[in-house]
Amino acid sequence: MVKVGDKAPDFCLMSQDHKEVCLKDFSGKRVVLYVYVKDNTKGCTAESINFSNASKDFEKLGAKVIGVSPDSPKSHSGFAQKQKLNLTLLSDPEHKMLKAYGVWSKKKMYGKEYMGVIRSTFIINPEGKIAAIWPNVRVAGHVEEVIQKLGELK
Repeated sequence: MVKVGDKAPDFCLMSQDHKEVCLKDFSGKRVVLYVYVKDNTKGCTAESINFSNASKDFEKLGAKVIGVSPDSPKSHSGFAQKQKLNLTLLSDPEHKMLKAYGVWSKKKMYGKEYMGVIRSTFIINPEGKIAAIWPNVRVAGHVEEVIQKLGELK
């Protein structure tokens, strides 16, 4: 996984609007990059709604919130509409960005091993460096922690 102080790996991925979005598009700005497992699952839906509901707080702190999962742009579009999300959701079906950030990893469930997403959040500072990381995110209270950390970093 990338570490605090590392240069954030650049990426270009398709959004729910079928537009290419690159990290470099946000050069000079703060980015909150939250990586989630799957659209329309309980924890990921709650996390996305929480980030969306706090969008004004993030704007006040000068941060753009971006969600990334392996789901398709079409899936993201339906998810965003259904949940009334006002976030940019990016699709990484080939796991290139997920691997670059170290959040595509071997997981275990019920004794079976498989590759999957590690729910994580990153704050990227205006200089393009990783300013904070939350690996293995627990949804409850997480958005508030990210907002608090952004305030401390400002």
